[in-house]
Amino acid sequence: MSEKTRYSDEELQEFKEIILAKLEKAQRDYELLKANLMNTDGNDVSDTSPTFKVLEEGASTLSKEEAGQLAQRQMKFIQHLQAALVRIENKTYGICRESGKLIPKERLRAVPHATLSIDQKMLKK
Repeated sequence: MSEKTRYSDEELQEFKEIILAKLEKAQRDYELLKANLMNTDGNDVSDTSPTFKVLEEGASTLSKEEAGQLAQRQMKFIQHLQAALVRIENKTYGICRESGKLIPKERLRAVPHATLSIDQKMLKK
């Protein structure tokens, strides 16, 4: 029996469902982060009331910077998941971009947007 060169349509459908679930959650998380950055989640006076507490302002600024970085990371994750969906449609999903061999299912279930097998990822480090 020759080695498989791609996953079957049924296997690709399983991975697609995993990715769609992760994508939905990632988009919800991104929207929460964005709302936090824009202060659209409340009707309080935190953005209009005068304050003279420098430490609190510094902490608030740092928190916004961290939320901004998290939002950027989340958007990058969403883009990776969307690219994985394109690979599923092209039937190239799960193929290591370095070795051309199938990435083990266990890895793809854990990291559904992976494009490298563990062996190839270790070589890149």
